[in-house]
Order: sequence, then structure tokens, then C-alpha cells
Amino acid sequence: MMAVTDEKPWPDTIRAGECELHEPLVRRVLAPNPSPYTFTGTQTWIVGAGRDVAVIDPGPTGSGMSIGDPPDANGAGHVDAILRAVEGQRVAAILCTHTHRDHSPAATPLKAATGAPIIGCAPLALQDDGPRADSAFDPDYAPDRVLADGGRVAGDGWTLEAVATPGHTSNHLCFALVESGALFTGDHVMAWSTSVVSPPDGDMAAYMASLQKLYDRDDRVYYPAHGPAVTKPRQLVRGMLGHRRQRERQILRELEKGTAAIPLMVSHMYKGLDPRLTGAAGRSVLAHLLDLKARGLVRVREEGWELA
Repeated sequence: MMAVTDEKPWPDTIRAGECELHEPLVRRVLAPNPSPYTFTGTQTWIVGAGRDVAVIDPGPTGSGMSIGDPPDANGAGHVDAILRAVEGQRVAAILCTHTHRDHSPAATPLKAATGAPIIGCAPLALQDDGPRADSAFDPDYAPDRVLADGGRVAGDGWTLEAVATPGHTSNHLCFALVESGALFTGDHVMAWSTSVVSPPDGDMAAYMASLQKLYDRDDRVYYPAHGPAVTKPRQLVRGMLGHRRQRERQILRELEKGTAAIPLMVSHMYKGLDPRLTGAAGRSVLAHLLDLKARGLVRVREEGWELA
């Protein structure tokens, strides 16, 4: 995630740990982990209104709820909030869009509490080649079932279909709620910010292809893991595609002027950026440069990047 705002997007009555109904089959429980990278916090989505439900992105654990904090053993606070929200129902599936530490670690204690299988994205553990711009990967994520593109899991009155959307991470999935036309977009598309695409796992070409894939769909609404619901999905995705292409053009102009170093590009291109997000901006610029290099438009030498 790339932006930070001083605006308060949620009413005072909606606080972390409370369960909020968004539509008949969709509820949300907000984790108490606000930060420049998570906005107001990770949103855990509960799907289903009958005897069983699915939990999407169970979130972080305990004290590991903010960037840079070490996780604790069980993350009881947020897991307890999820359990209160589903009291009287059976958790049939725990689904994870990807394995960043603000999304998947609570899957393990939630499984222990409910017996539900962990389903969704493939496991992934990477050592990055630079400073992390968002939360680190969850090395303990262990799914019982991995969903490929188009794979489904179903319960009482609901069906969730996996939509493979690599780019932010190579294992990122969105989940489409077949009955209502909603799409749970994880970190791939958010209304409050663009996603960090951080190499080596983050891949700009894959991210752009995944955006185009969503643009070609007809989903009614997006429920992201951070920030408000997106009620005009194709309009937002069209704007995001345009934004990334504009960034690419900015980078090429910087190279034309002889700017060879990524930190200088960031300082020229991201005016007014929160200093805490400088590293994130640099990672996305690197992702653009690697994509341009693969396309034969730029090259890198000892002194830095240049036009090919």
C-alpha cells in the first residue's frame, strides 16, 4: 500500500473488533492494526448467513498487528472478535488472499478454535532483496487446500470462486462471491491506495495483467482488505491502469533527463509523500524498471539505470 490519509473513513460507531453487516451474505470485522501500510487495519470478511460461514483474511496475530512488531503466540484479541461474530454458526473454511503478515497468521489459531480447514492461496516464504515496504511474509502459513484459478469452496447459501491475481505477491488470490457479484480483492485493488509491488516476489507485469483481468470482469462491488468498499469497480481499475502507465512514463522521462538512481526518481516523482512510505515508493519504481528492462526499454549499469 502506498498512501496515507488524515481523513477518518469509518463512522465513530465502527471500531476494531465490532461486526458490521455490508450485505446479507457479507460481514466485516476490523483488526486493530492501523498503520501507514494497513490504513485503518486489516478487514476480515465473513461470508454466509446460514448454518456455516467462510472467513476471508483472518488477519494478524496479537502484538504483531503493526508493521515492525513481532507476532505473539496466539493473537487472541482479533480471533476472539471473529469467534464472537460467528457465534452459533460453523466456520466451514478459512480463506487467505495472500500470506503477508497482516493477512494470514490468525488462520492458525482460528483453525485451532473452530476445526475449519485453511483454504486459498499457496504458501510462500521469501527473503526479500531489499528493505520491506509492507508487512513481511507469514512463514508459518500451512493451507489444507490450495485453490487454483477458478477453484471453488461452497457452504450454506454461498459459493466463493478463486480469481488468481498475481502481482502484489505471486500467490495473491481474489475471491468472487457467486451469489451476489461481490469480489474480495485483498491487497490487489483498494480504494484508499495503490498496492506496493515489491520485487523479487512482486511483479509489475503480472500486476498489470491481473488488473486487466479484473477490468474484463463484471463484478458488482469490491471488498478490499483495507479501506472502503469499491462501488464502481471497473472505473477504479481503469484509473489504476492509467496511473501505473503514467508512472512508467514518468520513469522514462527521468531517465531521459539522466536520473539514474531510484531514490532520486522517488523524490522527483512522489511530491508530498509521507516519509514513512519512501521505501515503498522505491520498491514500486524498481518493479517498473524491471518490467521496462524485460521489455528492452531500459538497462542497468554500475552507475545506475538508463534508457536502452
